[in-house]
Amino acid sequence: MTSRTVLVTGASSGIGRATAVQAAEAGDHVALLARRKEKLEEVAEECAAAGASGTTVVAADVADDTAVADAVAEVVRTTGRLDAVLHCAGVVSYGRTEDTTPEDFDSVVSTNLLGAANVARHVVPVLREQGEGTLVLVGSLLGHINVPEMTPYVVSKWGVRALARQLHIENLDTPGVRIVHVAPGSVDTPIYGSALDAAGGVNTPPPPTISPERAARAVLRHAHGRRTPTRSVQTAWSNYAMLLAFNLAPAIWDRTVGPAFELVSRRRGS
Repeated sequence: MTSRTVLVTGASSGIGRATAVQAAEAGDHVALLARRKEKLEEVAEECAAAGASGTTVVAADVADDTAVADAVAEVVRTTGRLDAVLHCAGVVSYGRTEDTTPEDFDSVVSTNLLGAANVARHVVPVLREQGEGTLVLVGSLLGHINVPEMTPYVVSKWGVRALARQLHIENLDTPGVRIVHVAPGSVDTPIYGSALDAAGGVNTPPPPTISPERAARAVLRHAHGRRTPTRSVQTAWSNYAMLLAFNLAPAIWDRTVGPAFELVSRRRGS
């Protein structure tokens, strides 16, 4: 079997890193994209040891459209094609909307939403020219529901879900091109520890959590079409319970989610 070329953004940690390693275990050529080249070099070594047919490291900030364009072009020059692009890069912030600095708000939206748009802008033409390939946008359960004190993140992830739906519609004329939106719930990754925080708390993933490896399996399962093509995918059954509560009892949700979220996910002043 000819090895596939899989480009993973946000590959230096969390879901991105787990996804890259699992792609390597399948024998894929793994292209790794994130901002810090030294961290990517570590992941590249891990991927090589896991069985990757090859690795490519491209340091870039997904919020920088020119850098994304150059990175995608470099991967295509190196490998000749893109079979799957798995966009896992993301950043989170905490704090009431009015307390969040403009810089933090912009940083979250630029990375999560505009970064996804930048990746799509330069990846989709490659997939269309090939006539096949998959773009997976990793969103969040918080792209379907609302919680307090995470406005930039929630807004950005609702936007990512809308972007995925738009891309799906725009590419129906090329059946071999698949756009998939994967929505993890709470995943135990370093994103919480590195959160931009205007609320003065110590942040932890709210239960029930899943591992980055479990989220990565969902990403890869749908990236390679091992299931019937699906536009949007949840990674845990608990997501569906929260979606049901949010949609069927919005007034109750609005009154209870704030105290519940504070209790399970944050310790103020720690």
